[in-house]
Amino acid sequence: MFGLKRIVCALALAALVGTAFHGEAQQDRRQRRMNANRQARIAKMIEDTYSHKYEVFGGVGYLRFRSGDFLQRNNEISWQVAGNYYLNPRWAVVGDVRGHYGNAKTGNNPYNIWDPLITHYTFMGGPQYRFYRKERLSANVNVLGGMAMGNFDGGSKGVPAPALGLWKTGNAGAFALGGSVDYSFYPNLAFRIAPTYQITTFGSTLQHNVGFNAGLVYRWGHQSK
Repeated sequence: MFGLKRIVCALALAALVGTAFHGEAQQDRRQRRMNANRQARIAKMIEDTYSHKYEVFGGVGYLRFRSGDFLQRNNEISWQVAGNYYLNPRWAVVGDVRGHYGNAKTGNNPYNIWDPLITHYTFMGGPQYRFYRKERLSANVNVLGGMAMGNFDGGSKGVPAPALGLWKTGNAGAFALGGSVDYSFYPNLAFRIAPTYQITTFGSTLQHNVGFNAGLVYRWGHQSK
């Protein structure tokens, strides 16, 4: 009788242990399925986000600009519109247009003209490389080159811009080294912040300008596979 009780207890204990192991195995399988489904959703979103063929960015920002050889740098409000044509999920060809508006720091002068309005625009193009891409975040770098158009006489009240120490109104070369960080709300819509280092060549000299733009990115179309 005592031996039978021991056998029954052993069987009951084995059943409990087996049930526990079975439940743990089921939980592990469920967890693995959930992880696999999550990874599949992330991979699908990454593919949907970065397989677009076209992208347009529009934003506003700030540029620190030197408006004459011997003048202090001035702050400028800027805007930027850029269009991308993606060759694959990482490489794109960029067309970029920017406008900048500010008041030059002319200081004391015999014409009694202070802080005249100046404007300049850049038209550039070049390659862009997306070196980081995750479910929500991506990062890009680009190198651009083209032309700058400067109007430094707009606020000088008829006085030639060089007489105030400003660059002469006209066209010049322009180059930019920049990047951007995108946060995607949806696969086709993102917020972008884009710092830039911009070189212009007014007055046959180099102006080293820094700034940033921030705004929205809209994507559409699909790359051919």
